Amino acid sequence: MKRVSFVVLFVAALAVSLFSGETCTAEAAICDPQQLSPCISALTSRAAPSTACCGRLNEQRPCLCGYIRNPTLKQFVGNPNTRRIASTCRVPYPRC
Repeated sequence: MKRVSFVVLFVAALAVSLFSGETCTAEAAICDPQQLSPCISALTSRAAPSTACCGRLNEQRPCLCGYIRNPTLKQFVGNPNTRRIASTCRVPYPRC
């Protein structure tokens, strides 16, 4: 039940950030945290991130500092699994 609540909360946070109008363009990336949805299973468990997750994380790399600074998304970016996912995907965790 907690896992379902967490996923629902995550999706709600993504929707709030989507409708906040905050987008950025860097290296032709459109900052959209929903693009990281393939990473949800790795974020909510000890599952290894999928190839799709790693690809999306790499595409969204220019946006990661914006996600970290976003109070709505900060709780997900601060999740202990986030650094593990980045490391497994060979995406450097940003220093913002």
